[in-house]
Amino acid sequence: MIIAIDGPAASGKSTTAQGVAQRLGIMYLNTGAMYRAMTLGIVESGLDLEDIDAVQGFIADTVIGFGENNQILLNGNNVSAKVHSSAISDKVSAVSAVPDIRKAMVQVQREIASKNDCVLEGRDIGTVVFPEAKFKFFLVADVAVRAARRMKDLEALGESWSLDELIKDILRRDELDSTRSHSPLVRADDAIPIDTSHLTIDETIEKIVNKITKIKNEETS
Repeated sequence: MIIAIDGPAASGKSTTAQGVAQRLGIMYLNTGAMYRAMTLGIVESGLDLEDIDAVQGFIADTVIGFGENNQILLNGNNVSAKVHSSAISDKVSAVSAVPDIRKAMVQVQREIASKNDCVLEGRDIGTVVFPEAKFKFFLVADVAVRAARRMKDLEALGESWSLDELIKDILRRDELDSTRSHSPLVRADDAIPIDTSHLTIDETIEKIVNKITKIKNEETS
């Protein structure tokens, strides 16, 4: 069983996906963290994204995986504490837009999900990675709400941003994600939209779990 949860930055995808996976007792595959780990590796290596040969070499030499407690691993090293900094967030959309990187990540995601029931979240799970997934959801939220959520995350990392700065940054990322030529952010025709602006995480999780249960019951009735 594949459950695809897509949506723009700070719409609540990751926390919701973790909660849904926990409720259903299945694996949570954080595809966003995979792209963040790749971004971290590229930033630390000083790689030029325009240098296609260098990018392909980097991909060939890089292994992205998950630890026992779902920590994101870059070449075997736990980088979970590093991948959510603003420095990585600022560059992840550009890195994610590189076709060779997306192809490599999609291959890894499909390999992992082929062996497990999974909840996956990202921007193209329901359209590109698993277009045949039976359960697809697309989370949205008001940009000011998303910026406030992002502010809390950054404050926990010791970073200080104004709400206006974060709104501008999120809108910039939305533009990059939705207009890239390869695997743009777009809602699948059969994805169920959920506006999380005024929902708690628990309420969002409940909506998704209830919908999955309803669909399963209808199939067996």
